[in-house]
Amino acid sequence: MDETRIVHIVEAALLAAGRPLPLEQLLALFDGQGVSREAVLRALDTLRAALAERALELQEVASGYRIQVRAEFAQTLAPLWAEKPPRYSRALLETLAIIAYRQPITRGEIEAIRGVAVSTPIIKTLLERGWVRIVGHRDAPGKPALFGTTKAFLDHFNLKSLEELPSLAELRDLDSLQAKLELALPEQAPAAAEQKAGHTVAGAVVSRAEPGETAETAETLGAETDGAQDTPAGADPQRLH
Repeated sequence: MDETRIVHIVEAALLAAGRPLPLEQLLALFDGQGVSREAVLRALDTLRAALAERALELQEVASGYRIQVRAEFAQTLAPLWAEKPPRYSRALLETLAIIAYRQPITRGEIEAIRGVAVSTPIIKTLLERGWVRIVGHRDAPGKPALFGTTKAFLDHFNLKSLEELPSLAELRDLDSLQAKLELALPEQAPAAAEQKAGHTVAGAVVSRAEPGETAETAETLGAETDGAQDTPAGADPQRLH
């Protein structure tokens, strides 16, 4: 198959999927057509180079490859969506950062680091967003759950693996982390915008949403905040579970 045709098929697949596509899934598009793994990788490199001077970029994340709008256009495109992204509390951001850097970790260990109890709504929000999951249970009294981050967490921050996380020194300013979380398309974006092959703001997938659906990034992020305040350590356990 002509290499230009391969590039066009890969580009069309990434634009239509609305989510990152792993290399294996891209390869499956060429079953029985004599297209090698190396040819698809070359097509990805060609596509990345072709987008170099455009507002879009090809990004490899934990779940695969996706085409997205460059971060520098986030503020310019924000007015396209009526609802503003949620602002997450400092408690939620601190909890997420601790899980990312200390995983696997229990709720009690997070509380020991922060010095305050972690409210149930914070854990629930992180689980519902798909950024955190239960990866096991500590061999200790009560078998407390161990939390770790997910591929969705890596995808949102344009990371291929945990090794690419910034240093802890870079994360001292949690406002910068909040800014990254605000780069997603609000979940309740107007349906008309969703049905276009519209570009989401930086970090989100450029996709065509089917009627009644939202882009995957918007679905992952949602539009509600954690809505929780810190509970002082030592508070009534019944309020924390």
